[in-house]
Amino acid sequence: MFVDYLAFQEVLLVFAVALVGYVAVLSYVAMRRNDAAGLKSTLKSGAVPIGGVGAIATILGIWGEVAWPLPGSYNILFTDIYLIFGLTLVLLAVSMAASLKLQYVGLFAFVAGGITIAYGWNGYQLGMTKDPLETFLLFGSFGLAAILSFPATVAVDHFLAHPDGTAFATRTPAAVARRRPSLSGASRAVQPVVPETSSGTPDSELSFRERFHLPIYVNVMVLAFVVMVALAAIAALWYLDVTLPAHLANAP
Repeated sequence: MFVDYLAFQEVLLVFAVALVGYVAVLSYVAMRRNDAAGLKSTLKSGAVPIGGVGAIATILGIWGEVAWPLPGSYNILFTDIYLIFGLTLVLLAVSMAASLKLQYVGLFAFVAGGITIAYGWNGYQLGMTKDPLETFLLFGSFGLAAILSFPATVAVDHFLAHPDGTAFATRTPAAVARRRPSLSGASRAVQPVVPETSSGTPDSELSFRERFHLPIYVNVMVLAFVVMVALAAIAALWYLDVTLPAHLANAP
């Protein structure tokens, strides 16, 4: 029996990218501020809604794999990937809630992203849908977002592993106050002058200080993921706009 639930699945895609994108932006802001506590709070808070969407998507994916409710090849093209999509969100939510390392979910998403792109490309080549280009753009954008999540999660894990604020700290020369050498007396003139700070600490001990700076490559990795999630949201909305009229006009 054909059950037209594709529109609802597409709505869940929009919810997912909106939630993940929002959490990613807040996480990036927390990292820029060197706020490990704020980053942990953001991840824990986002775990519940992301996990809820993921759980529903997983249930729909499992049911679709068993029942094959869609006509013909639609089951293979959509249901396989949708189940992987739901599992990725569930794993992400659990890792966020339990403060586990996110890079393992990122690696899972990396592989899932490659599979998603492969499905989308083959579906486009074989003309497996009525909207092959829109379908390929949808699969491709979500797949690239999943691939870019791996380096982003590695960066987040590294940041959280240093809650003292030294995750991306760099050592920079510190300003020191030096003593003027005394010109009185030949014996003092030949003595070595030990540079000191204003507090009397030798310059060799305080010649460097730790300063937080988010490296360019970290900014690029995280922002690339955020941008791709935004593009995936646009693709999901576009796909929903293309398919929703037929869904509403031809109810089963």
